[in-house]
Amino acid sequence: MAGKPKKEEHVKAVKLNVINPEERKALTFRSGDVVKVHQIIHEKGKIRLQIFEGLVLARKHGTEAGATFTVRKVTEGVGVERIFPLYSPMIDKIEVVRSAKVRRAKLYYIRDKAAKEISKQMKSIRVVKSPVSKKEIAPAPVEAAPEASVE
Repeated sequence: MAGKPKKEEHVKAVKLNVINPEERKALTFRSGDVVKVHQIIHEKGKIRLQIFEGLVLARKHGTEAGATFTVRKVTEGVGVERIFPLYSPMIDKIEVVRSAKVRRAKLYYIRDKAAKEISKQMKSIRVVKSPVSKKEIAPAPVEAAPEASVE
């Protein structure tokens, strides 16, 4: 059975960032805060950091192993949401940019609020029709009526 490759030959080694779970557990951001999430991206053998900055809509499962948080930002008029695992080794750093006092644990209503705000802006923009000049309108061809003879 020399023709079958071993499973170990197909596996690529991915080096993961070692995180300190105690540091992640001690993070004190909540829903309503604006955070910067520095995420590690592997591309073509290179490693780079990508920053996703936005509003924290929800934080789920507290400080358990499966804890997640949802971040929303608006890019070029389009709302983008990402769900990050709190203890992911692909997250390098989480910075709190701005804190806000909110009355809800989950801010999902922000999605509808943003959509309503955009639709109001679209209604306020009035479409102005350009006046049509007389040169653009061609007169319809008129058929000559037969002359009636009076006898």
